[in-house]
Amino acid sequence: MIAVTQLQQDLNFEQFLAQCPEDGRYELVDGKMVRILATRRHYDVAGLIQKSFDREIDRLGMNYVVNNAIVLLTTNKQGKEQGRNPDVSVIDRNVWRSERLNHRGIREPIQIAVEVVSTNWEDDYIDKLDEYERLGICEYWIVDYLALGSRTYLGNPKEPSVLVFTLDAERKYQFTRFQNSDRIVSPTFPELALTVEQILKA
Repeated sequence: MIAVTQLQQDLNFEQFLAQCPEDGRYELVDGKMVRILATRRHYDVAGLIQKSFDREIDRLGMNYVVNNAIVLLTTNKQGKEQGRNPDVSVIDRNVWRSERLNHRGIREPIQIAVEVVSTNWEDDYIDKLDEYERLGICEYWIVDYLALGSRTYLGNPKEPSVLVFTLDAERKYQFTRFQNSDRIVSPTFPELALTVEQILKA
């Protein structure tokens, strides 16, 4: 995924939402509007995960909405407002419906954020990990199908992985790594039948 800066003046979250174009995907990063460009493979991987979540929600009648267009208000370590657009978002339906006329901004924690890793892998492993933990997102998936991240997360030798981060009692992320034929274990969707191999074949 390639990030292309669009505007040079500093924006806050409200200004970003007001100026954000309807076409394409954008994030607010350090006061700048950034357009997100991704490959077709990236979208295929995200699409497979989104469909898998949708099927579980429908099958079990769960009170969630799955979306790929929302922008989350987060803050970085300096307390500056950021606007993050996860590749896949699972949102409580009541939160989703609370401001249905809102353009697409969400200001409270969602249930799951999924980021599919591309060449700017540090964003997902460092910046977004920190921001999503601070916001209190219960479950955060990093889908590193190209094995771009560090060996700390991917093992040695590095292998394509799905990392599922969940908040512990101290509201800090702990992660489980899934590879190869592993079924991905999700606290939100405990019966989810999705393996890393299936994602790699998307």
